[in-house]
Amino acid sequence: QVKLVESGGGSVQAGGSLRLSCAVSGYRASSGDIAWFRQAPGKEREGVARIVNGGGNTYYADSVKGRFTISQDNAKNTVSLQMNSLKPEDTAMYYCAAYFFGGDWKRSGNFNYWGQGTQVTVSS
Repeated sequence: QVKLVESGGGSVQAGGSLRLSCAVSGYRASSGDIAWFRQAPGKEREGVARIVNGGGNTYYADSVKGRFTISQDNAKNTVSLQMNSLKPEDTAMYYCAAYFFGGDWKRSGNFNYWGQGTQVTVSS
């Protein structure tokens, strides 16, 4: 059974940093496909970063490129999202997702497994 557990969310001022972590069980992150999504109130869930094949390939949404970095620790089977230069518009619930079906990776319907989410709030 695949289980994803996010941690590391919190409140920060604009310009600050946070590091999110996703603990993965039942799925080998080193050979898999894991992404971070976020969902703000009243908005659709959107993909922000994706890591494939143990970090061999990473992808980012344009809105976070240059500010967010996705990485993974294969020994611990965890995936992290380092978020720098945070903006108020980054405020959202952040989710870890695994097992990509195909298509547009930024669409939530194309991933099979989800964590419960961790809240990130950025104040101006």
